[in-house]
Amino acid sequence: MVQSVELLLDDGAEAEIRRQWAELARLGIGAPRDAAHRPHVTVAVATEIWPRIDRALAGLEFRPLPVRLGGLLIFGARRPILVRQVAASAELLALHRRIAELVQPCPGIPATMRPGAWTPHVTLARRLPADRLGEAFAAVAADHDLPAVVVGIRRWDGRSRQEHVLVGGR
Repeated sequence: MVQSVELLLDDGAEAEIRRQWAELARLGIGAPRDAAHRPHVTVAVATEIWPRIDRALAGLEFRPLPVRLGGLLIFGARRPILVRQVAASAELLALHRRIAELVQPCPGIPATMRPGAWTPHVTLARRLPADRLGEAFAAVAADHDLPAVVVGIRRWDGRSRQEHVLVGGR
C-alpha cells in the first residue's frame, strides 16, 4: 500500500465533492466513502514516506491557496477513473514542485507524480463500468467551475489508513 502527500480543501469544496460522491454512490456507480476518506488533491506518492520527510513537509512555508476545480476527466481505459480537474495555476505548480523535491528521495514514486507530468485532480469514482460513463458524467457535471481553497497538507498512510495533518487543515 502506498503513502501519499495530499492537499486538503476548504469546507465548501469538500462538501461539494462529498455531495458528488454520494450522488454517484446512490446511482451505484461510485463506492460509498468512509469517514477516513476526504476529498483531496494528491501531490506526491511513494511506497514509503519517511518521518524525516514528514518533518520537512511540516516546515514548509504555507498559506491558503485559491484553486479552481474544473471539468471532468477520465483516466485510464480498462478501469476508468472519473476525476474533477484542478486548474494548474503557477502557485499550485510551485507548491507541487516544492513537495516533490522533498519527497524525491523516497522509494517507489510513479513517473506521473513528477513535476512536468503531474495532472492535478480530485478523484470522484474509480473502476467505472464503461457502459455507465455517460451516466456518471451527467450525475456530477456542472456548467460552472467550483472555486476552492487549499487549506492544508496531510500525509496519508495507506497501510494504516491514517492521516497525519502536517500543515494547516483541520
